[in-house]
Amino acid sequence: MSNQAHDALDALGDPTRRQIVEVLRGGPRAVGALAEALPVGRPAVSKHLKVLEGAGLVEHRPIGTRNLYALAPDGLDVVQRWLVAQWDTTLAAFADHVERTQQ
Repeated sequence: MSNQAHDALDALGDPTRRQIVEVLRGGPRAVGALAEALPVGRPAVSKHLKVLEGAGLVEHRPIGTRNLYALAPDGLDVVQRWLVAQWDTTLAAFADHVERTQQ
């Protein structure tokens, strides 16, 4: 597994971070708006956002005194590639098993 996939999956291992990603699917949000949608306060949301940003899953841009966070356009690509590789390996093993049992 690549370091990027490992970092992304580790970041998504936390339920609050998964909730943040789900909220951000609706569009960019400020930290305060994210905190209102979650069962944790602004300081905790900020810490979770740093982890998600470090894993390449979210990005931010300053707008005046606020930071708007959004999903990184290609952030989940590495996770998708990893999942596809796992699925392809599993399907190939299943196909081999079926072929062996039919012989």
